[in-house]
Amino acid sequence: MFRQSVLFIIRLFVGGLFIFSGLIKVNDPVGTAIKLEEYFDVFSNDIASFFYVFKDIALPLAVFLVVAEVVLGVMLILGVRLRFTVWALGLMILFFTFLTFYSAYFNKVTDCGCFGDAIKLTPWESFIKDVILLVLIGVLFVYRNTFSNEGPSWAKWSVRISLVLSVALAITAIRNLPFIDFRAYKEGVNIPEAMQPSAPLEYEYVMTKDGEEFVFTQYPSDDSYEFKEMRLINEDALPKISDFAVWNEDGDFTDEILMGRKAVILITSISKMNTTQLDNYDDLVAGLNGSPIELLVVAASSQEEINGFIQQRGWDLRGYQADATVIKTIMRSNPGLMLLDDGKVLRKYHFRNTPDTEEVIGVYAQ
Repeated sequence: MFRQSVLFIIRLFVGGLFIFSGLIKVNDPVGTAIKLEEYFDVFSNDIASFFYVFKDIALPLAVFLVVAEVVLGVMLILGVRLRFTVWALGLMILFFTFLTFYSAYFNKVTDCGCFGDAIKLTPWESFIKDVILLVLIGVLFVYRNTFSNEGPSWAKWSVRISLVLSVALAITAIRNLPFIDFRAYKEGVNIPEAMQPSAPLEYEYVMTKDGEEFVFTQYPSDDSYEFKEMRLINEDALPKISDFAVWNEDGDFTDEILMGRKAVILITSISKMNTTQLDNYDDLVAGLNGSPIELLVVAASSQEEINGFIQQRGWDLRGYQADATVIKTIMRSNPGLMLLDDGKVLRKYHFRNTPDTEEVIGVYAQ
C-alpha cells in the first residue's frame, strides 16, 4: 500500500511537470521549433552534418514533442496505458537529458527552452532537473509491470480530448501569435526602458594574496592583492533587452527607430517569407502614406535584398537590417507587423491578421 502511494505521488509530480512544460510550449510551438533549429545547427557542426536536414522539419517536430508532453502527462496521472507511457516518457527524458547535458557541458545552447520563455533555466539547472525526472521515471520503470496497462473509459476519453485540444491550440498559435507572450518584447513593453538596468549594477571583486582568496565589494587599493575575477552581484537588475539594434548602410538607426510612431514590418528572412498576404501590406503602405505613422521594413537579410524587395513591391519607405535571432524573438511570424510609440510596443500582428489602415490609426488614438 505504501509503495503504491509513493508511486502515485511520483506519477502526479512527473505527469504534472510534463503537462505544465507542454502547455507552455503548446502556447508557442514556433519558439520550440526555433530552439530545435539551434540544436540541429550545433549537432550538424559538432556531431554529424546530416542533423542539418532536420531544420526543415523543426516545426512539425516541435508540435509533436509539445503535444506528446501534454498527452503523456495526462496518461501518466490518469493511469491510461501506464506501461507504454512510462516507456515513452523514459525515452523522451533520455533525449532531453542528452540535450541539456550537451548544452551545459559544451556551453552551446545557453537556454534549453524547457519551459519556453516563461521560466528561464541555466544549462546546468536544466540538466539537474532532467536528471531528477530521469530518476523518478526510472523508479516507475522498475515497477512498470505492477501497473494496469489499460485504464477507465472516462480516462481514455480525457486523453483523447487532451490530444485534440493540444493539437488545436498548437495549430492556432502557429497560424496566429502565442496566446500568452512571455518574451521581452511583449505588448506593453517600453523597449528603451527595458534596455536599461533596473538598478545600478553592483559587482564584487575576487582577489588573491599569499595563496588565499578574498572578496571585496570595492576594488582594493592595496597593490599586494592580485585580481582574479569580477562578479555581478545583482543579476536581476540586468537589462531585460540587451541585443536590440537596427542599422543599414548609412549607420546605426536604433535610437531613431525607438522615437515617434513607427509601424515596423519585421521579416526573419526575405527568401523564406510567406508572400500570400503581401497585398494587405501594400494596402497598409498606401494608407499610411503621408500620415504621422512611419512605416518601415526591418529584416534579417542583406541590405541589397531588403532594398530589392521594397523596390519590387513599389513601397516608398526605408529598409533596415537586424539580427535574425532578435527578429524571431520579437515576432513569431515571417513577415509580421509591430506598432511602436516612442519605443513602446503597442500591438503585434501575424501576417494572417494584418490590420487595415483604420485599425492601425485607431491603436495610436487610444
